[in-house]
Amino acid sequence: MRIVDSPNQDERPPGTEVTLAVIHSISLPPGEFGGDAIERLFTNRLDPAAHPYFAQIAGLRVSAHFLIRRDGELVQFVPIEGRAWHAGASRWRGRSRCNDFSVGIELEGIDHAPFEPAQYAVLIGLLRKLSLREIAAHSDVAPGRKSDPGAHFDWARVLSALSTYNT
Repeated sequence: MRIVDSPNQDERPPGTEVTLAVIHSISLPPGEFGGDAIERLFTNRLDPAAHPYFAQIAGLRVSAHFLIRRDGELVQFVPIEGRAWHAGASRWRGRSRCNDFSVGIELEGIDHAPFEPAQYAVLIGLLRKLSLREIAAHSDVAPGRKSDPGAHFDWARVLSALSTYNT
């Protein structure tokens, strides 16, 4: 695992238990994989002149705890005990402000294409290590606002692997 410190983080509210993993997908520019644009976005170093889309998002202050690249590389931006800025306006099972009690995991990808086997292997291993009680999609915690990780994310594969591990 490679660690890249993101300035886009702060402290969780005192006494908050982390119980939820929120699964996201991201590619920058949209639909393109590889490169360092995601890392630059999460560290406030995205050059707005490098691509027309970057001009629209260069001022965003966002992060995730983890990014899983297409080849399975795992990058950590925020420590688990820190609050990453990944879910935005969000709600899960009656609780708002999901960033307070969740870990954000980004998969390099897009809503309308499959993810790679290496990404699932790393994601399942990470989820086992985190041992959180709940897992949700970004679209679940921000319905109508977000659609990731999308219909091609293989929930059955992930949940089956986790239930096999937990029995």
